[in-house]
Amino acid sequence: MSQVQQTEPTIGTVEPAGGDVVRVEGRTPWQLFWGRFRRDKVAVAGVIFIIILILAAFLAPVFADHVAHRGPNDFPEDTTGLTNEFNVPIMGPGGQYWGGVDQLGRDVFVRTLYGARTSLEVALLATAIAVVIGIVIGITGGYYGGKVDTVMSRSIDIVLSLPVFLLAIGISAACGTTIDGCLGGLLKPGIWLVTLIIALFSWPYMARIVRGQTLSLREREFVEAARATGYGGSHIMFREILPNIVAPIIVYTTLLIPVNIIFEASLSYLGVGIPPGTPSWGGMIADATQGQLYRAAWWMLLFPGLCLVFTTLSFNLVGDGLRDALDPRTGR
Repeated sequence: MSQVQQTEPTIGTVEPAGGDVVRVEGRTPWQLFWGRFRRDKVAVAGVIFIIILILAAFLAPVFADHVAHRGPNDFPEDTTGLTNEFNVPIMGPGGQYWGGVDQLGRDVFVRTLYGARTSLEVALLATAIAVVIGIVIGITGGYYGGKVDTVMSRSIDIVLSLPVFLLAIGISAACGTTIDGCLGGLLKPGIWLVTLIIALFSWPYMARIVRGQTLSLREREFVEAARATGYGGSHIMFREILPNIVAPIIVYTTLLIPVNIIFEASLSYLGVGIPPGTPSWGGMIADATQGQLYRAAWWMLLFPGLCLVFTTLSFNLVGDGLRDALDPRTGR
């Protein structure tokens, strides 16, 4: 009878009728997840694009200083050869200006890289704040139930019933008209203001998902065992229930990021988001559409538009891939 030397820990062995020893190995949840996820080539491509985008955004100052030799807001005093007498860009993409120039003679490619920094910073910070608020409210209402759940649920319903985009425009416009901002200078125009506005209207979606998952878990045996052991509500919510709903939280967080990227770009496009001094994809698209400059200078619209489309698409593809990989019932 042939023998198989075992050099790794195994769960057990099975000896079939033929006499050969077959090694049976267990796989960890991470191995199961990674095996499903890497089979989704589209989701893997999305991850690769996101990594490239993050690296490009992080290294944007290095590119501006050592390759382009100009910053996102640097424009020459003499724009001869860059724009015509009507301030219409005539210098397209090339060796000197990789993304061409805009109406002020600024490098569109450099501004697109810095716009990626802005979009990712706002989207990630706003999503993180919304996720934390949503988890706390959702898990508290779902666990305690009764009047607590009623108050939490009605709060979610109220925010969801509001005209979110109109309110966001109003708040941003009210706090962004002057450099002093609003609330005694607490909220000033800039990235932080836009981040808080987006987070203010994004948390109910996460809260509703967490509440539903908590309602399905609060009567399970492991929760009853924790209660019988004497643990309090905070321990049970955040040490027993929360680890069991991490998968849907991760999936929805990934899907919420592109929504917030579009939210920021929309506010910037309307002129009530990121201030003009800070590059933003939405602001760059607005510049391209002003006076229909994109008809003569197509590159002003192409680069920020493509980055916006591929970034949101990549995050959505990754979110779908994570959902399929974390849910064994999909069979993928």
